[in-house]
Parts: sequence; structure tokens; C-alpha cells
Amino acid sequence: MIKVAIVGASGYAGCELVRLLSKHQNVTLTHLYVSQNSEDANEEICALNGMLSGLCSLKLEPLSYEHAATLTNEDADVIFMATDHKVSHDLAPIFLDNGIVVIDLSGAFRISDLDAFSQYYGFEFGDKQRSLMQERVYGLVDFIKAEDLQRARLISMPGCYPTASELALKPLAEQNLLDTTMAPVINAVSGVSGAGRKAKLTNSFCEVSLNAYGIFNHRHLIEIEEYVGTKVIFNPHLGDFKRGILATITARLKKGVTTEQVNSAYAKAYPKCAPSAKHEKDHVATESLPTLVRVKSGTVKLQDVQNTPFCDLSFKLEPEQRQKLGSDNNEAQFGPYIVISSAIDNLLKGAASQAVEAMNIHFGLPRSRSLL
Repeated sequence: MIKVAIVGASGYAGCELVRLLSKHQNVTLTHLYVSQNSEDANEEICALNGMLSGLCSLKLEPLSYEHAATLTNEDADVIFMATDHKVSHDLAPIFLDNGIVVIDLSGAFRISDLDAFSQYYGFEFGDKQRSLMQERVYGLVDFIKAEDLQRARLISMPGCYPTASELALKPLAEQNLLDTTMAPVINAVSGVSGAGRKAKLTNSFCEVSLNAYGIFNHRHLIEIEEYVGTKVIFNPHLGDFKRGILATITARLKKGVTTEQVNSAYAKAYPKCAPSAKHEKDHVATESLPTLVRVKSGTVKLQDVQNTPFCDLSFKLEPEQRQKLGSDNNEAQFGPYIVISSAIDNLLKGAASQAVEAMNIHFGLPRSRSLL
């Protein structure tokens, strides 16, 4: 059995991790931690979150830096960090030195440009942490080789907005279909749970109205640009609903790119699982899914992915007759526009379930085990 601990277990993503891992047939949850001064310390997790009743009754242990230094791989084979960025930055080296694999859901180790990191995250990167950046693996699981995840000691999970955006754009970028003279424009709306569990006036449900925020300075902007490989315009929005992200992305394709080429790029990135008829109702066949990204022909809907580990994608190319409308102003020299819709649950595919996917792959298990 894989021994698992979770730091930040009382948060929204932390509770989702507890739920998913409590029913995982290869996992034993050993410790659930919260910060030393948390009001939730010493409470049973199921008393805090009713959805965990009957699944997990572990207590939330207060974690100090001194106690963290005493944990070894006797306590946990892997530890999930669903914490503040600075807490993950400080604790990850301690756990790694003690032989524990770290799967980090914070932004502490996502960005390679450490000068930009300090600008966007508000603190300087430590020397010890700099050395870890040489070995950390970015956990966008559909674009990482299994062997890289299997040998990784530090897996840095993508942010929720970057997951939705990168899954939409990377197949096109990798097949060299994007015209990068125009930066893709990402308009993405997230539910209020993306702001975390701590109460603030700005994310109080009665105060929330659909609005844009963080224009040109949101920390996920540079993450998306790094892993898509091109400049983007990222316009995040806060919506008055609990969970989920819907991203609508407008990009320009190279001249001559067709719908068939786009379909081919997505099919290559996200192969469909085709279990035999004999086993199509077998849960093991479901676990063999090569991807949890579903490319759809119609419009994607947020309700189709809420409380699921899937990312749903759809796209539409600008019709040829519309392209010709711009011929008088030299538009004809460019390729068609494409509009891509991407929908995820921000707490699952954008956080907890993708982290469990990474753990499953790291230990050589079916990637969707405990998720479906």
C-alpha cells in the first residue's frame, strides 16, 4: 500500500484529495495536516466536511516546521501539498530530504523564470529550492512522459486556469498550427472556490458578481506562456458559482490550416479509449483510459465537468466565406481564426484529481484509479 499524507487537508482541494484517496484501493491515508494555528486543528475531517462522513475520520494534525522535519518515508511515501505557495516552498525541501515524494498543488515550483517568480508570487526563491528546480517535473499529465513522472521526486501540479488553457492550446502549438504573430486571447471564468476557503470580502458569495480581474498581471499568465510556448493575453473572470472553469480561447492558425489538421492534432494529444465490447462495462477497462480529456463536436458545458476529473474541449474554425471578408485589408494573407472552449472542474482536473493522476502514474497504476 502507498502511504499518503496531505498538508492543507481542510481546504477545498485538500478535502477533494481526502475524498479521492480514501477510496483508492492502493492507498492508506496516514496523516492529514493543517497549519499550526488553524482553527480546524484536531478536528476530525469528516466533522469539518460532511461529504467525507463514512470515508475518513482522521484528525487534522497541526503541523509545525519542527514536526515536519521529523517526518520520514516511514510516515508517508508521498505527501500532497495543498497549501499556500510560501508554505510549499519552505516545506518541500524538508520532505524531500527525508525521502518523501512531494506532489505540490501550489505555485511554488511551477515557473522556471525565478526573477519573474518573485515579481508574481511576492517572495524570493531560496537557494535550496533553486537546486530543486533542476529536477522538478511539471505535472500536466497529458504532456509528460510516464517515465519522467515515475522517477520524479518533486511533481509541481499546474494551476487550474493553466490546465484549462494549456490542454486547449498545446496540441496546436506542438503541431506548429498556431500563427504566433497573434497572441491567443484567453477569456476564462472560474467559480468562487478557486479563491480558496479563507473568508474574504472579495470572494464572499453575496458580494461576487461576474467581473474580470488580474488583467496583464495574473500569476497564471506567465505559467501559461511558459508551457504553451507563446505569448498569450489572459483575461480571468470571477463568476457567481461555486466550482468549475470555462475558458473561451481565440487564436489565429497558420494560413492553410484545416479543420482536419486541428482534429488530427487533438486526436494525437488525446487518444480515445476503445475497450472491447466484452469488457466495456468492466471498471478495469474504464481505468485504462489513456486520457481524461474529451474532445467534443458540440459546445462544451460547465455542468458536464463539475464534480468530474474530465476536461471537455470543443473548437470551431472561422468559415472560409468569412475569411474572405477581410481580403481588402490584407486579412487574406493570414490563416483562419479558431475559437476553442475548454471546461474543467477547478478543484478536480484543475487541482486534486490531476494530482492523483500524477501519483497513479508515478507508482505505475492506471491513471484514473479512484477518479471514476
